Amino acid sequence: MRIPELLAPAGERESLEAAVQFGADAVYLGAKQFGMRTAPKNFDMQTLADAVQLAHERGVRVYLTANILPRNAEAAAFPGFIREAAQTGIDAVIEADLGLIAMTKRLCPSLPVHASTQTGIVNYETARVLYESGVCRVVLARELSVGEIAEIRAKTPPALELECFVHGAMCMSVSGRCLLSEYLTGRDANRGACAQSCRWKYALVEEKRPGQYFPVGETEDGSYILNAKDLCLLPYLKELADAGIDSVKIEGRAKSAYYTAGVTNAYRTALDCLQAGQPLPEWVTAELDAVSHRPYTVGFAFGQRKDLIWHERNGYLRDCEVVGIVQKWANGRLFVSQRNRFFAGDTVEILMPGVKPPVLTVTNLQNGEGEPIEAANHAVMDCSFACDLTEIPAGAFVRKQIEE
Repeated sequence: MRIPELLAPAGERESLEAAVQFGADAVYLGAKQFGMRTAPKNFDMQTLADAVQLAHERGVRVYLTANILPRNAEAAAFPGFIREAAQTGIDAVIEADLGLIAMTKRLCPSLPVHASTQTGIVNYETARVLYESGVCRVVLARELSVGEIAEIRAKTPPALELECFVHGAMCMSVSGRCLLSEYLTGRDANRGACAQSCRWKYALVEEKRPGQYFPVGETEDGSYILNAKDLCLLPYLKELADAGIDSVKIEGRAKSAYYTAGVTNAYRTALDCLQAGQPLPEWVTAELDAVSHRPYTVGFAFGQRKDLIWHERNGYLRDCEVVGIVQKWANGRLFVSQRNRFFAGDTVEILMPGVKPPVLTVTNLQNGEGEPIEAANHAVMDCSFACDLTEIPAGAFVRKQIEE
């Protein structure tokens, strides 16, 4: 069985490093212009070149997102942008606009182009037309079932690569083409500034009763009628591979480095188990509950679903919080940079690539000067504690269970 590429998000340098360390085959990231995510830090041309160098040193490919729907002024600025971006060594560019695709093929003919999910690719005819236009990969719409994906594979040129999302937030609009955010807030979702207006809590107001809000449904607090659950296809990677998917994609360029690490680690391990013909360990699935998420759904993978909406609340679920990032292990001690407070006597877990997170108790806690302390409670302070485990790499995450 040919195992799909694992494609992870990188909203900034720390997330990029996490994706590379925890097993991504490729990362996708945005520059300061033309990307569909404005909230992350993103990369200027120099930091983009640095990111490409770091990834390539580890054998990881880099795909640049340039998938907005540009207005005239933006389209006019694109030629200079794409020429400079191509010189950084990126492995491909992800685009949604047909004009930008055509310009890229004309200006940078050797740069591979992937058609973004924003293009709304739901059938083999569209995929074939894009291939004939010079696109080498299509990112399929989230609205497709596994059966539809298999038919697209069967009716498109073998050289055309197919990519699909397997994990993360889902937009309520078809393939992300939404006007709600711009209408309500002036923030254009099609140029990366979505305010996620679909996830707000809504109520009805009767014309002659101003100020009286009537809930739409499910609870006394109102109804989240557009609040999509998160996609999770971890148990169905074999079905996607059998359908002909070349790359499986994790959503989350606006998420934390810890999120990128945890989810990438779970899918890397699952793909490795699939390749080896081994069952998936229970701890791998549990890792997806240890990151911030909405309740999971398989989305449209097996046809139309009725469980896409989360009515109960608009927050997130998570079992763990990060308390530190490992700097090094030395002389029986684990040195970490603190992120959330923790205490001597706490039980913590170490998230590191490819293994079930080991559990240990914080003992002999010291500050950066080697002085005994009872609590690490200052933001980003250096500290250390006793640790008999020796194979803990820098960049691993120290976390503890959240007490309810």
